[in-house]
Amino acid sequence: MSDSSASIAAIEVAFVDDDPDLRDANVQALRLAGFPAVALPSGHAALKRIGPDYAGIVVTDIRMPGMDGIELLRRLRTLDPDIPVIMISGHADIETAVGAMSEGAYDFIAKPYSGERLVETLRRAAEKRALVLENRRLRALATRGEEETTLIGETPVIMRLRQTIRELADVDVDVLIQGETGTGKEVVANLLHHLGRRRDKPFVALNCGALPDSVIESELFGYEPGAFTGAQKRRIGRIEHSSGGTLFLDELESMPLAAQVKLLRVLEMREIAPLGSNDLRRVDLRVVAATKADLGDSVRRRDFREDLYYRLNVVTLHIPPLRERRGDIPLLFSRFLARAAEKYRREVPALDRAVERHLVENDWPGNVRELVHFAERVALGLPENLLPVTKAEEGGPLSLPERLNAVEATLIREALEETQGDVRAALEKLRIPRKTFYDKLARHGIDRAAYEPGAEREPRVPAR
Repeated sequence: MSDSSASIAAIEVAFVDDDPDLRDANVQALRLAGFPAVALPSGHAALKRIGPDYAGIVVTDIRMPGMDGIELLRRLRTLDPDIPVIMISGHADIETAVGAMSEGAYDFIAKPYSGERLVETLRRAAEKRALVLENRRLRALATRGEEETTLIGETPVIMRLRQTIRELADVDVDVLIQGETGTGKEVVANLLHHLGRRRDKPFVALNCGALPDSVIESELFGYEPGAFTGAQKRRIGRIEHSSGGTLFLDELESMPLAAQVKLLRVLEMREIAPLGSNDLRRVDLRVVAATKADLGDSVRRRDFREDLYYRLNVVTLHIPPLRERRGDIPLLFSRFLARAAEKYRREVPALDRAVERHLVENDWPGNVRELVHFAERVALGLPENLLPVTKAEEGGPLSLPERLNAVEATLIREALEETQGDVRAALEKLRIPRKTFYDKLARHGIDRAAYEPGAEREPRVPAR
């Protein structure tokens, strides 16, 4: 299955049939197969249980007294057209099957049917339903103004990272995020929080490198009145404030040694003692920490405690730098440029050759953050120290989609040249799925075979 097994396992199966023996036997079999199934005796009972965004699938007999399966299907599609509804019937005539499918049924199964046939259909339907619900959740995040908590990209490495985040979001395990400056470590931390069950509790962020040593402990643990000079009233620390939610510690490698010792105890015991107090307080804690340094390397770890590293290193997520997922640059730049144009109330500008070349050839040491700032400068029309274009490269103004298509086609042709038309090697270099690769070849009119050794090379067409 392509989606998270945890998400699919949460998909309920509502089995609707007026025959109690058949209903109970099927529900028992489905539970043994791993589905959280529930037995419902009628269409009316099903409608009482099922609402919009129902995390489940409906299996219903067609011939039932009162409300038949076709009417139930119609009512469910009015409620939520994406709920998979599987029809079953002992009257296995073509007309009934065609009617059920034309009404929007996910599948039609004729009685008698094997348990394997039903289970396989349900697995496919559960995967589809889990994906629909996940997409709705992500869209809801965007409508709440949290579009920064998305990881944009189509390259395999980013798709795998998104999948891993989904799998970890509801698991109460501490996570260590490792990535270069500007790769989006806080974006990943936000996703882990907002996609999980802790999303309604605080997401508390602390940059360990932005606070002096004398302040960080009071920020983390809080203090009681009189704990030190100037402590006139009680202050709740970041750790206690994040209880029930997520504590995000950025630039963890910068944390002072004294604070590291105390943090290690908090992680092991899940309790804190504010400065100036001997009372221990329990905390429902999940820590997501981020670091630029590879803390697994003893040389780079330097003054960071080894025991704290291993305590946090239950799960480590590595965020790739932008230079390792160049196939995502056109999509990212397009999104950032449109956003910047809206922010500054400008029209989205057409890209010139110099900008196009910069997107392709720059190594982006500042990663996504640098690309965002570059997009803002382009949107504002500010001059850049970019490589000049030759007269052969000059041409009339192109729209943004045309320019991005030209960049994409150039990257694909360069990959084919370097790999001599070898598909597997080109896929590894471009980091895109095989189907996406062939779709892009067709879109840009690129003949892969023309890049094989000894083949007649396709003519170089100026990107227009």
